Amino acid sequence: MAEISVPSHVRYRDAEWAQLSRFATHDNGSLRIGVVSGRRRLGKSFLLRALAEELGGTYLLAVQEDSRAAAQRRVVEAVAAARGLPAGALRLGDDWAAVLRLLFTVEPGRPAPLVVLDEFPYLLRHSPELPGLLQSLYDEARYEASAGRKTLRGAVVLCGSALSVMHELLSGQHPLRGRASLDLRLQPFDLRATRAFWGIEDLHTALLVHAVCGGVPGYQVLAERAAPQSTEDFDAFAVDTLLTPGHPLYSRTETEYLLREDPRLDQRAVYYPLLEAIVGGATTPAEIGGRIGKERSATAHALGTLEAAGYVFKDQDLLKRRSPSYTVPDAMIRFNQAVTIAQTPLIDAGRTEQAWERARPAFQSQVMGPHFEEVARAWTRLWAPDEVEGLDFGWVGRTEVPDPSARTKHEVDVLMLAGGESPQQAHRTVQLIGEAKATAAPRGTHDLQRLDHIRALLARQGHRTDDARLALFSLHGFWPDLEQEAERRGDVLLIGPEGLYGEAGSPAAT
Repeated sequence: MAEISVPSHVRYRDAEWAQLSRFATHDNGSLRIGVVSGRRRLGKSFLLRALAEELGGTYLLAVQEDSRAAAQRRVVEAVAAARGLPAGALRLGDDWAAVLRLLFTVEPGRPAPLVVLDEFPYLLRHSPELPGLLQSLYDEARYEASAGRKTLRGAVVLCGSALSVMHELLSGQHPLRGRASLDLRLQPFDLRATRAFWGIEDLHTALLVHAVCGGVPGYQVLAERAAPQSTEDFDAFAVDTLLTPGHPLYSRTETEYLLREDPRLDQRAVYYPLLEAIVGGATTPAEIGGRIGKERSATAHALGTLEAAGYVFKDQDLLKRRSPSYTVPDAMIRFNQAVTIAQTPLIDAGRTEQAWERARPAFQSQVMGPHFEEVARAWTRLWAPDEVEGLDFGWVGRTEVPDPSARTKHEVDVLMLAGGESPQQAHRTVQLIGEAKATAAPRGTHDLQRLDHIRALLARQGHRTDDARLALFSLHGFWPDLEQEAERRGDVLLIGPEGLYGEAGSPAAT
């Protein structure tokens, strides 16, 4: 199996390229099925086009408006072109089984074909039998291969952005269950790759851009302007792109475009209030229901649908089983719900600069604050074990610690268990306890005292915390007395933007 080098124009997708190229070049004499999914703008089509180009495969993009006959004609014409036949040379009528068989019937001595069916959910709208036909062809190809007749061969990649549809392909009793040898779920770029992709030097500005665009590479192209390089540049970026109707990155239009992608989200009046409630700080089912004036049971189905579509994330407490908390992981949707919708009257009046000024408190509390917590957990999960001596890769999440004597509870933004230990169990070994704040004030010794208190509370619950590090994440630095205390002690980490990005002066226990 030859290794296919990553093309120079494919950036920051080395691991994904390796998976795809291994799948595409592994000819086992039969038919192989792969599934690639991920939200819009992540570069799925770009990646698969490059793969097909490198391997001489056939890339087919389904069109939402195509009829069944038009879609079949498009596939047949692509097969004819790939085989050097003139247009119209192949005619199969209304028969997807014959079309699929044509795709993967290979003459002896010929290489196994690679076929990419991009936006596969569009085909399913008028041809729901396709997964069953692929199953039948797959089973036939396996049988033929075992009998020494290798006439049905190749690799097919089914790709789509409607996450609930794509993930359902391989679930339960569906035809392709157990038949796919690749299930690649494309993720956004991480914090550091995003900064490099945009080419932003200033760390604070890079964090601001990541808070509103996430690690979605397509937004860099849609911005149609130079990347912000200062907080002043970011203000102009927010006003001229995210808050300007008609711009490709106007957040309300982009959010509607994303939600329309999943056919299950066909009732905007149901889902928008849920998203707004979660972004506004309601995280449990009871709080969300109360915010929109409905019983908890009345929101369960809609929350499940949003979760399946990838627009809501159900977050479990890392230490104990409890009612889940919900977050909105998509940065653009979070910005739209917290900022754009609230300022729509000003935006519609053409007063976008005034809208941005008025939205700053909501941006800070509902967008930047939660995002900074997520970034702190991502750093702990991805890079802390390599950059802080004594830490090992383990489960990372959040928890809530009861404080009986004070009759209160403490929210812990970042908690890291020891390597090899399972979450939601008693008597865990804790590696790191952290707090992340994006507020304008630097962090001080009172923040460290709070973490000391939480560590003691966890120890009283039976968790092992003697060697746990205490980590304070701050967007705006630390007071000198805290820095002196951290230098004196050997268990304190102070992590600012430099540490999150792995720049000089990254965190180390002192």
